[in-house]
Amino acid sequence: MTQGEALAILKTGANVYLTGEPGSGKTHTINEFVEWLRASGIEPSITAATGIAATHVSGMTLHSWSGIGIAESLSREDVDRIASKEHIAKRIAKAKVLIIEEISMLSATTFEMVDKVCREVRRSQMPFGGLIVILVGDFFQLPPISRGREVKFAYSSATWRDLNLITCYLTEQYRQDDNEFISVLSAIRSGNVEEMHHERLMTRSVGLAELPPDAPKLFSHNADVDRINAGELAKLKGTVKKFHMSSRGKDSLVEGLIRGCLSPETLELKEGATVMFTKNSPQGRFVNGTLGVVSGWGADGMPIVKTKNGLRISTEPMEWQVEEQGKVKASISQIPLRLAYAMTVHKSQGMSMDAAIMDLSKAFEYGQGYVALSRVRRLSGVYLTGLNQRALEVHPEILEKDRDFRAASLAALEAFGEIRKPEVEEMQKKFVKAMGGALITENSKFEARNPKQIKNSNNKIGALPGRLAETLQTVRDAKNLKDAVKARGLVASTIVKHLEELAEIDCLARADFSHLIQLNIIDEIHEALARATDDKLSPVFHTLGGRHSFETIRLVRLMKQ
Repeated sequence: MTQGEALAILKTGANVYLTGEPGSGKTHTINEFVEWLRASGIEPSITAATGIAATHVSGMTLHSWSGIGIAESLSREDVDRIASKEHIAKRIAKAKVLIIEEISMLSATTFEMVDKVCREVRRSQMPFGGLIVILVGDFFQLPPISRGREVKFAYSSATWRDLNLITCYLTEQYRQDDNEFISVLSAIRSGNVEEMHHERLMTRSVGLAELPPDAPKLFSHNADVDRINAGELAKLKGTVKKFHMSSRGKDSLVEGLIRGCLSPETLELKEGATVMFTKNSPQGRFVNGTLGVVSGWGADGMPIVKTKNGLRISTEPMEWQVEEQGKVKASISQIPLRLAYAMTVHKSQGMSMDAAIMDLSKAFEYGQGYVALSRVRRLSGVYLTGLNQRALEVHPEILEKDRDFRAASLAALEAFGEIRKPEVEEMQKKFVKAMGGALITENSKFEARNPKQIKNSNNKIGALPGRLAETLQTVRDAKNLKDAVKARGLVASTIVKHLEELAEIDCLARADFSHLIQLNIIDEIHEALARATDDKLSPVFHTLGGRHSFETIRLVRLMKQ
């Protein structure tokens, strides 16, 4: 199934299990769905099975969202106690669409506990109290933490069956383009590793003298990671520069963000340090996993990173957030970097890397080797210092279940293929209406759209989707972009994106936002934009010497439109 086909199914309001191989675009597809929901006035509840995964999606852990915390079982009294907590009850009662990332790492027991709480709060015996539920993940990747007990996967629970999920199995590959490497990964995934696949991997077995100096080392255990990173940093000449994380919001939510963030609370760097970006750039300058070396410091003291392809990136703090119903409940801010000499396989999940050094001689968990290998784009980027048999194995139970998922996805594709496009669109309209939203179509960005009517109005609120209306009013009232960020509770890039959407539908006047930009810098940025040969902002940013943020450049670009 393609991403477009899966997205069309998601938009009908069905309960969906979205899966596929690493690099098939699960995260991209779900992000497209979330953007569509928000454009339609529907705010999804975004959660994940782990703290690391939660930080990637600006959500919170499912444990925190549902109020179950670290509980391993729930009595009737426990369910009542959780449901009686006002903030938990309000959150679950207001929810419409629940997205759960990294479902492979959620046990059947935990899955059922969350279901019980949702049914109690929402006073409904439907699965999850009638919520639309979207599950995202790949069971071939890391399983739930067992702590010595037998753990059943979420799909084995009665709740999974009750949800009547439509399986969307993505089959395109966007991370790897090396057919030889893809064949090795496919063999591991299908449980058909043969001697030729093993030999192919062993061609990447290297000695210590052959290791590239700037590739991260992936380990199955956590014990040596901090020691290696600290040791390598100590070898470099120069003074250590420290960058401290800042935070705002409820302590318990902030603590969860810190635990899940790949950047440390105190980031220690020296010139020459090998680093990895820990977040995706909204402008596409880097992704979570991009490698580079600290080549110096900007005028503001921030690190300048030179990537492997020679691009020099001036860094600045970025935010990791917990959002709920469109509002930021907590956030942390840090330079999106970490030392990249070593990290655990667990923390690498979700990353795309050009190269990695892997010691898989102590792999102890099914899927551990598969996750590590599948982080890398090409076989030439794999450097093996050790490999055991377990590293090439996936859970035998998943092998059989995967065939069921693929068959279910094919059946869903055939069934939707028989439905005429107007009927699918009607299903999507009904879903949005049932959720209290307004469907955005190609011909009409929002219903009752009338630019003249809107421009003649002092507030533009009536015809706009709620999120855009709120941003527009906030921006009009704010003294500058920083004030707008604080008042709206969103990061600057999101506010600018909302303004760009408003411009697309002819509902943004220059007077609405021009006061956010200092007059003395507009001409300079205008000239740099005029000299640009394409729409990419990165060259403009670097032409301007990193003196102005990407958000400021985007605002000036909006003034030209």
